[in-house]
Amino acid sequence: MAEKVSEEVARVSRSLVIATSNKGKLAEYTDLLSGAGYELVPYSTNVEETGRTYAANAILKAEAALAATGLPSIGDDTGLEVDVLGGLPGLQSARVAPTQAERTAALLTWLKPFPRPWGARFVCSIALAMPGFETRTVEGSCAGEVVPEWLGGVGFGYDPIFLVPVSGLTFGQMAPALKHQYSHRGAAVKALLATGWLS
Repeated sequence: MAEKVSEEVARVSRSLVIATSNKGKLAEYTDLLSGAGYELVPYSTNVEETGRTYAANAILKAEAALAATGLPSIGDDTGLEVDVLGGLPGLQSARVAPTQAERTAALLTWLKPFPRPWGARFVCSIALAMPGFETRTVEGSCAGEVVPEWLGGVGFGYDPIFLVPVSGLTFGQMAPALKHQYSHRGAAVKALLATGWLS
């Protein structure tokens, strides 16, 4: 009986909450953190993203998840910044319109008056909230360009219109393992793991 209790304690102590309701993000974290030794627990937060930076919004999500579960929690905020739009949609990337199809169509409409290439970058901030520690953040980014046609059927969000020139592919055309090599979230998770905070 004592062994079972200790096993359960060990299991819970190695749980890591992912504060997202986005299935695409959850799938990516499952892949990216597969070797970290944690059991990932999805948690859908309804936190209003009032932060003025990606990091601030990520902290809001991570700390809400920690408060609700008592477990180490990751929050994530991500945006697509387009050069000729002065960094827009940026923090509003997920709120430009009600659906992703509408968000993508709106972005391409805004870009029509401008000549290509439409330089852009994806940015991802990850916040880690742990009991007894100050919440800490890391960031990753990926430079590329927005293309006017949807290419590829994998990924999520703006993936099908974000081209990584060195690969010749959009995120929407990349297998998950290849996307992780280039992506903003892959870079942020790599930075997180390098800190040793999850050791």
